[in-house]
Amino acid sequence: MDARVQALVSAGDISGAIRELSAMIEAAPDAGLYYDRGRLRWKCDDRAGAISDYCAAVELDPASPAAEALDMARQVMDFYHRDLYNP
Repeated sequence: MDARVQALVSAGDISGAIRELSAMIEAAPDAGLYYDRGRLRWKCDDRAGAISDYCAAVELDPASPAAEALDMARQVMDFYHRDLYNP
């Protein structure tokens, strides 16, 4: 993760870190940047945004760690426990 983004995360400014990563992606799309932004979005409960970022990262680099993150995110989203939803 970029030092500026890491500093923002360390300071607790997750939304600022996401904005910084978005600017970096706009300037030069990179699988690692999409993956990092996806991780931060997941942390902020923006599941759709995170999955979108993971997909973009995998398109750019199929060997990216985003492939595993995307698989895990899909497993979480596909989880259904009948007893939890039907008391």
